[in-house]
Amino acid sequence: MLKNDEILKNTKLKTVKKSDLPTKSCLTCNLPFTWRKKWEKNWDDVKYCSLKCRTNKTKD
Repeated sequence: MLKNDEILKNTKLKTVKKSDLPTKSCLTCNLPFTWRKKWEKNWDDVKYCSLKCRTNKTKD
């Protein structure tokens, strides 16, 4: 698995295999989701896989 800095460098130079991208589990649905280009600057802050999960998050 590649680190965030390595992903940023690799996306500018060549195509990265989807299997090499980092994954996380959604806090709402617990399904895994993979890194996306639009999340490259805030990947550490991404918690939900979709807008639907973000709006339906459980309230503590």
